Amino acid sequence: MARPRTLRNEDGGTVIQVIGRMVTLLDALARRNDPISLKDLSAGTGLHPSTAHRILNDLVSARIVDRVEPGAYQLGIRLLELGNLVKARLNVRDAALAPMRELHRATGQPVNLSIRQGDEIVYIERAVSERSGMQVVRAVGGRAPLHLTSVGKLFLAEDDARNVRAYSTRTGLPGHTRNSITALAGLETELAQVRAEGFARDDEELEPGVRCIASGIRDDSAKLIAGLSISAPADFVQDDWIEQLCRCTDQISAALGYERAAAG
Repeated sequence: MARPRTLRNEDGGTVIQVIGRMVTLLDALARRNDPISLKDLSAGTGLHPSTAHRILNDLVSARIVDRVEPGAYQLGIRLLELGNLVKARLNVRDAALAPMRELHRATGQPVNLSIRQGDEIVYIERAVSERSGMQVVRAVGGRAPLHLTSVGKLFLAEDDARNVRAYSTRTGLPGHTRNSITALAGLETELAQVRAEGFARDDEELEPGVRCIASGIRDDSAKLIAGLSISAPADFVQDDWIEQLCRCTDQISAALGYERAAAG
């Protein structure tokens, strides 16, 4: 039986060795609050300066490390983004699982938990059963554009006008169905309605024959970190579900430490 081939990098080390060296450098950067020179990183990790420099260059390209000045490095903002994504995914899923299953039992329709990642939402959990009678189009881990989904509209409604325009320019607002919003003016009108009503709708904008309603989930800092949506056949969506959905997201938000401000 042939042995698996070991990949080697240009330094002659295995890929696993390179990963180990990368982690060693990240650990050294994490121990210091101030930027660290290449010389100190090399001395502290035992890596040859040329090896450390090569790995750091790759980490800088990936935004995992920042080069704050020639020859000085610190941990990059990408680590914060990834950390926040993992934190949101794990904490929200744990808090949401039981309430969203209860909401699914009450409505008989798929209930989706989604978070924002860049210009898309990512489905991270779903409560569904055969009795819903509706085929799930996007599996857990699937993605969809913000402006075509009810949860995505919740996140866009949190953005200011400048960021909404930037999103429009960046993505071009592509459409998937004849109902899709593909113009900035239409999107701005839709987001104003979301802000006024406190929930969002997808009227067959992502998938023909499917409508969704969504409500947001907030953490202890009142930041919108996820959204819960009910998906159903277009002719079966019921406005009575909105109150149940909002109660469910309020319950999840409260479990994450969010306290709704009292009316003045």
